[in-house]
Amino acid sequence: MHALATGADTLVSILARRAAAGPSSPFLVFEDSTGHVERRSYSDMLERAACSANLLHGLGVRSGSAVHIHLWNCPEFFDVWFGAARLGAVIVPTNPLLTSDELSFVVEHAGCKWSITQPELLDTVRAAYRGPAEILLARTTETVSGAPSFRNELAHAHQSVAGASPGAGDVAAILYTSGTTSRPKGVLVTHANYLHVGEVVAQHLRMRPDDRMLITLPMFHANAQYYSTMSALMTGSSLIAMERFSASRWADVAARHSATLASLFAAPIRMLLAQARRDVDGHNNLRAVIFSQNVTPAQLDDFERRFGGPLVQLYGMTETIAPPTLNPLYGERRNMSIGRPTLGARLKIVRADGSAVQQGEVGELLVAGEPGTTLMAGYLDDVDTTRTALSDGWLRTGDHVRMDDDGYFYFVDRGKDMIKRAGENVAASEIETVVNTHPSVFESAAIGVPDAVRDEAIKVYVVLADGADATDEELKEWCATRLARFKVPSYIEFVDSLPRTSVGKIQRAALRLARPRT
Repeated sequence: MHALATGADTLVSILARRAAAGPSSPFLVFEDSTGHVERRSYSDMLERAACSANLLHGLGVRSGSAVHIHLWNCPEFFDVWFGAARLGAVIVPTNPLLTSDELSFVVEHAGCKWSITQPELLDTVRAAYRGPAEILLARTTETVSGAPSFRNELAHAHQSVAGASPGAGDVAAILYTSGTTSRPKGVLVTHANYLHVGEVVAQHLRMRPDDRMLITLPMFHANAQYYSTMSALMTGSSLIAMERFSASRWADVAARHSATLASLFAAPIRMLLAQARRDVDGHNNLRAVIFSQNVTPAQLDDFERRFGGPLVQLYGMTETIAPPTLNPLYGERRNMSIGRPTLGARLKIVRADGSAVQQGEVGELLVAGEPGTTLMAGYLDDVDTTRTALSDGWLRTGDHVRMDDDGYFYFVDRGKDMIKRAGENVAASEIETVVNTHPSVFESAAIGVPDAVRDEAIKVYVVLADGADATDEELKEWCATRLARFKVPSYIEFVDSLPRTSVGKIQRAALRLARPRT
């Protein structure tokens, strides 16, 4: 039975219900990079959520406050997530690879005054704040450079929490996602949103309490929160979490902890297939592995033969909340497609003028729903962009798809100038903004080029200023000090000019079709 959520339910009310029904049932098995394992039952998680809420409340966190989480995968991520939810506070998880400049925009835009991070990331977090901030350190029992240990502080916190409990429609998280502008957008995710996606995925995968979902993707990412954690919470099943994805350890962890389900991107799939074959590869209980992005038919076959678990491709965005399409778990899986509409999904494909496409014609995918329940609540402090994305109950994805005669959808391209690199969306304009600040650069254009492992590599075409000179290594180093590592271009090509439309816009399609040198 999955249908536990009601209109009044929240993250913590569902957690409390699960803890009451099965207090000793496993919620989390966490294995770090050294092989050390921590375990938590549902009652443990509920108690830690209450203590975390008390700790945060003592620091001044209140309903609506934004709490920044800057962590690699670890149990403390769940403590802060559910503790903040108990207070009606809002988590703002970020990629640990971000630079202080990139992080500064997020914490300022979200209004964060509290951060939970790790010792090795402390300097970056401190540099991101222009004003005072309360910073606690996870994954240590020591006070480092004046920052106290979250673990030690939590040990002294009790479970009584002041303040009103949140409602289903209250915002529980702000998930920042790259857009077509140089700055990311803050997607507002409510308690109801989280429960909705958990229910959709759990129903599709026919999840049961004895299932174990393996999380190797980063917890700051919507995929790990939406599809893995929430589907487990909605069914009372358990999570197996790794500190970071490791191609050499993935099969071992899946076998050691009896994973039955997992979620991957295409890049990790290719990394797994690049490993030497071992007997342990197929010695697991995996019954399904959901994934997204481009995998070849040969890679699909190789993975399923080698690791046993059938692959099930889906499509989703942070903004769509639940995946609007998923390949069937039972029946015909066409994994070169992104699947068919999920339970309750209403989709349409339209031309640029908004008219419906003909069967098989390519157009933009629109997803129907209720903002704050089945679709994102909107973008933080961005009414115009929210209004553009959400209109008359339809979310414009900006992605182009087509549908075949049997109702399977096929992803064609991104309408937005996005580059998909190892599971992360990178805005071309964000890279260009940095490159264009170099004193020798007149203008630039960034595109994604095929990469056998990481989906796409980043290539930048550069037009130098008159009389100026620069090398590709110099520009890469310029980017490396201003961008997260996964956003730094792999290739730079100097050109005399960039192709443009009649109104002066850069023709990225022409750059992609040119099959540029790499």
